[in-house]
Parts: sequence; C-alpha cells; structure tokens
Amino acid sequence: MTKPKVIVTRRVPEEGLQILREKCTVHVWDSDDIMPRDELLKRVHGSEGLFCTINDVIDREVLDAAGSSLKVIGTMSVGNDHINVHECKRRQICVATTPDVASDSAAELSVALLLITTRRLAEGLAALKSGTSGSWKPMWLLGNVSMGKTLGIFGFGRVGFGIARRMKPFGVHKILYTDLIDVTYAEGIASRVSFDELLAQSDIICICCAVTAQTVGIFNKNAFSKMKNTAVLINTARGQIINQEDLYDALQNNVIGAAGLDVTVPEPLPLDHPLMTCNRCVILPHMGTNTVEARMAMCVNTAKNIVAMLD
Repeated sequence: MTKPKVIVTRRVPEEGLQILREKCTVHVWDSDDIMPRDELLKRVHGSEGLFCTINDVIDREVLDAAGSSLKVIGTMSVGNDHINVHECKRRQICVATTPDVASDSAAELSVALLLITTRRLAEGLAALKSGTSGSWKPMWLLGNVSMGKTLGIFGFGRVGFGIARRMKPFGVHKILYTDLIDVTYAEGIASRVSFDELLAQSDIICICCAVTAQTVGIFNKNAFSKMKNTAVLINTARGQIINQEDLYDALQNNVIGAAGLDVTVPEPLPLDHPLMTCNRCVILPHMGTNTVEARMAMCVNTAKNIVAMLD
C-alpha cells in the first residue's frame, strides 16, 4: 500500500518527523528559512498532508497547487491566521493547530518581558555594552517593582491564566482580566472587569487574546488615552491587536509609560521603524514558544494530528 505524501515546509525536530515517517512518505524542506513560494507551489502538488509553520502563507493559490489530494494541514503553531481556513473548510481539508502545548512557554516569556520592561533591563544592558553606563548612580535607570501594582490581562485563556499564576507570588495588589465570559478558573486569582476599567485601573497590561474582528487595533489612541501615564503594555499575542503608530505617539508624548512587544506588524520590524528607536519600547523577535520543550511538543503534536487524519 502506498504511503500518503506529506510535505514539511521547514527543518523541525526529528522526533516529529519519525512519527510521520512511520506512516507517510515525508518530503522535508531541510532549511531553517522559509520555503520559497515557488518551491512550495511545486512540491505541494499531489500531497495528502502539509506540515507548515506560522510563516507559511497557505492561501487559495497553495490549495489549488496541492489539488484534490490534500486532506490535512497541520500547523506547528497556536494560531491559524496564516491559513485560509474558510477555503479549507469548503474543500473539506482539516486544519489542525497545537493550542495546548506552548502555553507555559508563552506565559513565562510574557512575565520575562514584563520584568525586562518594567525594570528597564534592556536599557541597562545596552548602556553596559556601549560603555556608557559609568559608575553606580542613585537616580539612573529607575524602574518599578511589581509588588503592590494592579495587573490587567486582556484575554484570560491558558496564557493569561499562566501569567496570573506566575505573577501572584510577586505580590501584585490585584489581578484584573477582560474576556468575553467569566472563566471559572479565575476564581480566587483574578476579577473580571470591562475593557475601560482594565485600561483605567491597571499599572501593567498583558495582551493575551486571539486576533478577531473585534480585537484588531483595539489598543489604539483612544485606549491609550484611558490608561495611566505610567502604565506598561506587554503584547505577546499578535501584533495586529495594537495600532503601532498610535503606540509610538503614546510613548513619545508620555501618554503611557513603556511597552514590551514580542509580536509586531510586520515581523521583524524594519530597523528604521520608529518603535525600534524608542528606548521605552522593548521589542523581541517573536520568542514566545522558543523553548526546547515547547517546540518539541508542538512538532510532535503536529505530526500526530496529520497522521490521525490520514490513518
């Protein structure tokens, strides 16, 4: 019996590939870089499974190139906004993500970025490496502690809950969250409030929501005007949730205190982008799931998802 053909668009952990090879004929683009578009369109033809990553744009053109044989797309990511899910549904192609396995890594990174931003650690490291830090000064690069502060979480899913659980021992005064529903696991940890209340009361806001028509650009000039002028904004969800031009203006005009971003539009930001020149904005290159444990689990789960649909 002929094994189903599966295309893997990137070099991924071997443990996942072994799972695929037991049941499938696997063709891997053996590079850490994105598979060129023309190669993807050529190689995907006649495949029954596609193992992709968040950088691969899987649109109608790719689905047309694959043909009617394509049965499943497994993406090694939490989100699926890089895939034309509507078109996949119309063609009865299953789309599988890995929503559960990277939550701890993403929550941990969020807390790390929060601390880097509030304590101004990136500025200190830059000063040290450039030789401009000099000797100890009593009023130099003063940040803020988390103890006694109000932490706001926009989107209280797995990552939001993970942040709350990790920040509780820091002695935050209270934790607030905004979500569509009351979540039972928030009891005793966080209190649900409206978006406007979250903006007005929080000293630190962590964005952990999904991208929807309602959340795109929701953190804009109007939202920033309702925040404390010392507030710190952390985004480890999706870049589209923040209006970056409005964020830059808010930082430059002291409307808010600082920002830490693990996600931007585009990724990476051009070096001449205004936010890249702003000392009060810490930007990371989308590192939320950059742990050995998370990437291994994501790869294995993606492989299992594909095999399950082709079995």
